Amino acid sequence: MEKGNSSRFESVFSERVRAGRRRTYFIDVRQTRGEDYYITITESTRRSDGDGYNRHKIFLYKEDFNRFQEGLDQAISHIKTDLLPDYDYEEFDRKNAEWEAANLENEDDDTNSDITDATDMEW
Repeated sequence: MEKGNSSRFESVFSERVRAGRRRTYFIDVRQTRGEDYYITITESTRRSDGDGYNRHKIFLYKEDFNRFQEGLDQAISHIKTDLLPDYDYEEFDRKNAEWEAANLENEDDDTNSDITDATDMEW
């Protein structure tokens, strides 16, 4: 985000969701000057050449919250109950926890500074 716009669309809540070694999702609640709120969902993936990150962003406005949530819940439920009912969905949670624990010791605090807070991302 450009520095000139940072005060215009203030982040009032931010959640980081690590999804493996190369992918992180940022879910931010932002406030407009008119004291309205919307959500940005950013997918940040490490580039295969190791040179930075690719980022994709969607904006979700309050009038779409219910339909978006319903659609997402239905899609996830369909996969979990109809398409892959026997799949171990916690497998990746366990693998990610193990990977993070093993790499936490090796990571320098500044190593991932460009993906630790979505509000500081340059677009």
